[in-house]
Amino acid sequence: QVQLVEYGGGLVQPGGSLRLSCTNSGFDFNYYVIGWFRQAPGKEREAVSCIDNGDGSLYYADSVKGRFAISWDNTRNTVYLQMNSLKPEDTAVYYCATPWACTDLSGADNWGQGTQVIVSS
Repeated sequence: QVQLVEYGGGLVQPGGSLRLSCTNSGFDFNYYVIGWFRQAPGKEREAVSCIDNGDGSLYYADSVKGRFAISWDNTRNTVYLQMNSLKPEDTAVYYCATPWACTDLSGADNWGQGTQVIVSS
């Protein structure tokens, strides 16, 4: 059974950085596609980034392009989301999930519990 677990959220000042981690607790990462999503209070969930470990394709939302970077460490069964130049509008609960494809982020089969990111001075 896929059990995704996120780590790395917290409070950071504007302009700062955080690295989120997503791992599959207890099992090898068999899924080839991992996505990061976020949901801010009062807003709909949005797709932030996605990586397809099968063909190497990547996706970034326009709002995070040039600031966020997604990567896959096969040796650690972990997907990372490096977030730089953080802005207050990046404040949200961040989830990793197994979407159907990086070209179709309308849903996912498995979701982590989420990790809170707060960007505030």
